[in-house]
Amino acid sequence: MHPGLRPFPHENATMTTTSTTSPYSGSYELEFERPLVQLERQIEQLEKHLAAQNQDPGTSDEDFATEIRKLRESHTVMLRKIYSNLGGADTVKVARHPGRPQSVDYIRHCVKDFCELHGDRHYGDDRAIITGFGRIGAHKCMVVAHNKGRDTRERLACNFGMAHPEGYRKALMKMKLAEKYGLPIVTLIDTPGAFPGIGAEERGQAEAIAVNIMEMSRLRVPLVGVIIGEGGSGGALGIGVADRVAMLQYAWYSVISPEACSSILWKSGEQMTRAAEALKLTAADNLENGTIDHVIDEPLGGAHRNPTMTMERIEKWISQALRELRRYKPDNLLKRRYDKLRAMGQVTETS
Repeated sequence: MHPGLRPFPHENATMTTTSTTSPYSGSYELEFERPLVQLERQIEQLEKHLAAQNQDPGTSDEDFATEIRKLRESHTVMLRKIYSNLGGADTVKVARHPGRPQSVDYIRHCVKDFCELHGDRHYGDDRAIITGFGRIGAHKCMVVAHNKGRDTRERLACNFGMAHPEGYRKALMKMKLAEKYGLPIVTLIDTPGAFPGIGAEERGQAEAIAVNIMEMSRLRVPLVGVIIGEGGSGGALGIGVADRVAMLQYAWYSVISPEACSSILWKSGEQMTRAAEALKLTAADNLENGTIDHVIDEPLGGAHRNPTMTMERIEKWISQALRELRRYKPDNLLKRRYDKLRAMGQVTETS
């Protein structure tokens, strides 16, 4: 089994995905969420008092319940205020939250009868990219996804989601297989970028990504992509060409990471916030610039607070997009995709 994958439903029938909260959400603190964390701790302490058998004789259960209700209402108001005003740098931090659902979680929850396929038949099996046949809703499809890994062991095995050339060649080979059988392709994008190491460059990293972009642009089956976390540079584009591209509300998508941009422009990583704002990397920015087609709203407070709801929304959007795209004949599909790609990057100058 892939080291980044826990058992899939067809491999272990006892696996469940009913949890609505991530095990990481309470143990990892974002800097801008500290007031929320303090409030959550107060609520937790009051709930413990309420549940304790030995209550203070002078205090009734109703007093505790009323106080908890008020604190929860304040928590919701504060949460909504914070997440309605997130800047680019804070959005990047949310996208990297360790409790955020990853591709393996979406595959487990949304893809039925998933059968993973390995290897590129040239060099090896890059564990940073998962490929396989499955069914999303009523649609049989090929799933191609980045894989970051959860714990340290998985992250090292998956190279932290930074794919090598063999990963992109594996992805393209499986996409060609899907085209052969007339099946649509669904990609889940979550990578800080393609791996820039010496070995990757020697094996043709840039060429592999460029070939993928070219070949994906002319595949004669529907292509749907979702940026679920990080969409970094060519690493994202290597599986990111699609007829419909969506982003989760607090994901980011850019030509370069804000840290790398800061180090290049200002010779220091300390300007990360400034770089993030300049890059226009949020979902709202990308929608305005025409690089994506849709923004999928996340639950209040981000996907890490309610992974199940997030996964259900993505499954619904993918099913709807596939249903619409499968109505087009292959020639019309290719023409629409070509027109869409050619329209990107057009600038109108005003005097």
